[in-house]
Amino acid sequence: MTEHFDIIIIGGGNAGFGVSAIASEAGKSIAFIEELDFGGTCPNRGCTPKKVLVAAAHTLHEIEQASAHGITVSEPKLDWKKLISRKDDMVGFIPDAMQGVAEKRGTVFHGRAKFVGPNSVKVGDTTITGDNIVIATGSKPRPLDLPGAELMITSDEVLSQKHLPDEAVFIGGGVIAMEFSHVYARAGVKVTILEAAPQLLPRIDSDAVAAIQAESERLGITIKTGVDVKGVKQSGDRLEVVYTHEGKDFTAASDSVINGAGRIANVDQLDLEKANVEFSGVHIEVDDYLRSISNPSVWVAGDALVQSPQLSPLATYEGRIVGHNIVHGPEKSPEYHAVPSAVYTIPALATVGLTEKEAEAQNLNVSVTISDMTGWFSGKSYAETVAWAKVITDNDSDQIVGAHLVGHHGEDLIHIFALAMRHKITASELKETPMAFPTFASDLKNMM
Repeated sequence: MTEHFDIIIIGGGNAGFGVSAIASEAGKSIAFIEELDFGGTCPNRGCTPKKVLVAAAHTLHEIEQASAHGITVSEPKLDWKKLISRKDDMVGFIPDAMQGVAEKRGTVFHGRAKFVGPNSVKVGDTTITGDNIVIATGSKPRPLDLPGAELMITSDEVLSQKHLPDEAVFIGGGVIAMEFSHVYARAGVKVTILEAAPQLLPRIDSDAVAAIQAESERLGITIKTGVDVKGVKQSGDRLEVVYTHEGKDFTAASDSVINGAGRIANVDQLDLEKANVEFSGVHIEVDDYLRSISNPSVWVAGDALVQSPQLSPLATYEGRIVGHNIVHGPEKSPEYHAVPSAVYTIPALATVGLTEKEAEAQNLNVSVTISDMTGWFSGKSYAETVAWAKVITDNDSDQIVGAHLVGHHGEDLIHIFALAMRHKITASELKETPMAFPTFASDLKNMM
């Protein structure tokens, strides 16, 4: 007998839990399907465990700056195996805890889900049906079609390796490559980043990227953009990356080659055609309410969407919108104009809103204020190696439309800009708001 549910949620990560939080309160019957471990990428193999490594690298950065404060520190040494064990201890409880929550909200099925009809899904030998089916399958590393691609590892392996490589090459200069390269470099690894696009982090403001690139190179990271990688090959007990740069052929030898080309929606094995779900090969076509345009019983949230940034809090946000729309009817749409994000290099790069080029493309009448804050009292007090900001303000409305920070606790300050943008607080009002001094936040009035 086929079991029927009000809602089937494919994926046990933040997006799925966002849906279930709303649906369970409304008394809906829910089926959870998870192929790997509950919690998904972020808490198990992504942002949460990665931040443990970033925190260690940040401590090494503070030690590097100790002499500026009159502090003498002997040569620090990172015990990588102990750090990975600390990471494992901090996140190891998550899958069981998250599965416990799922079991309280519905029925759990383990295995790979495949559509067998517009309202039916098969898991192993079990077929279940649902009035609504939510695709919340997250993302997976973007495969690279290169000779020797099987020799590369992903961020999953970086987070589980017990020993550091002496040299590492990242193919791709996205968020993953930038964050792990800073951790590696501060741990003493010789790092090279090879990016095909003209700049690292192609979607981020070019001046902000230039600021973090300069800091990355100060650390000794070799960065090459506009690169055509030809392949990876084994050479004895090491690996070689063959590539072309500026018309010349090169070979980079390393102990480890990491796929840093970003992530794509993890939807290609769902048999979407059997559900009459329109799929471009890159993304599922959805309407303003995150519902499939070709099958109104199917909804999409989180990294399985590629129209929105792949961010854990955004997955929860989108999941809750889908949950609301299932329970109350399609009436809510996501709003993305003021979503803050950060690249956890050390120091971090944080951003919200439009880049300068995007503002120009929209023909907005804007003022752009760029600040090098290393010479400001707050920057000098903490001996910041990079402290940079760009704030973009619409002259007609006095609204902040974009902010981009490197260093200066930007990963926290960016939320003040995001709040101002979301709640229509003008740049003038933000400048007039008293803030505790001396703090990094008190510098905001000088960034606009």
